[in-house]
Amino acid sequence: MTTTGAREEPLSISEVAERTGLSVHALRFYEREGLLIGPVRRTSGGRRRYTELDVDWLQICVKLRESGMPLADLKRFAELVRHGPGNEAERLQLLDAHRQRVDAQITALEECRSVIAWKVGVYAEHLSRGEAGGLWDPTARSNT
Repeated sequence: MTTTGAREEPLSISEVAERTGLSVHALRFYEREGLLIGPVRRTSGGRRRYTELDVDWLQICVKLRESGMPLADLKRFAELVRHGPGNEAERLQLLDAHRQRVDAQITALEECRSVIAWKVGVYAEHLSRGEAGGLWDPTARSNT
């Protein structure tokens, strides 16, 4: 049931794939690896039927994986959520550790971007002055 009380329409695996950006193969993998927080319901013919809650959870999983969360940590997080209330401190610890790793990656990327921007400026300046010849020339005495 949705918050409005209306019955929620089940979603097919292809509909969930479209909404989450995951492939059908990846959705099956997530289910097989225990990354979902509940069992996926099936029709009498064996076809998977997902809920909006499944889609919401999968969208979180996608962002956690895209941000580099190890599969083992995602499995642990899903396991904690499945167990319900009482383990929120452990969930917080897991998520905070991941956030710290992401923050460190962002800092490292910003440093890389700074070096790249500086180098783009050097090349742009030399090209605008018509003095680009010899940039990173191994035969020159001074390279920039």
